[in-house]
Amino acid sequence: MSKKEVSTDQLITTILEGIEEVKGQNIDLLDLREIENMVCDYFIVCNGTSNTQVAAIVNSIQKTVSKKLKDKPWHVEGMQNAEWVLMDYVNVVVHVFQKHIREYYDIESLWGDAKVTSIESNY
Repeated sequence: MSKKEVSTDQLITTILEGIEEVKGQNIDLLDLREIENMVCDYFIVCNGTSNTQVAAIVNSIQKTVSKKLKDKPWHVEGMQNAEWVLMDYVNVVVHVFQKHIREYYDIESLWGDAKVTSIESNY
């Protein structure tokens, strides 16, 4: 039985819905396709206000993607302390930070060659 192929655009849209469902903040989409030797096509970066909200964002993304697309992350890392959780959906990698951790690592500037699109929140 083969798994239905999920498009990257569908996956991104669904991940964004999961983030917005629990009011994730400062959502950026980094397009990495023009950068050589990248392991994925996109990063989605957002932050929450506490480890509780970071965990809620991660859970919301997993539930939304699972329900709508019947897909799950290949790997999730960082849930123990929920300061920086990485969710690997192969073509799309999601980074969910606590605000101060995001500011400290500033991964958007590490990928300065990426095209960054800030996602406007509906709240």
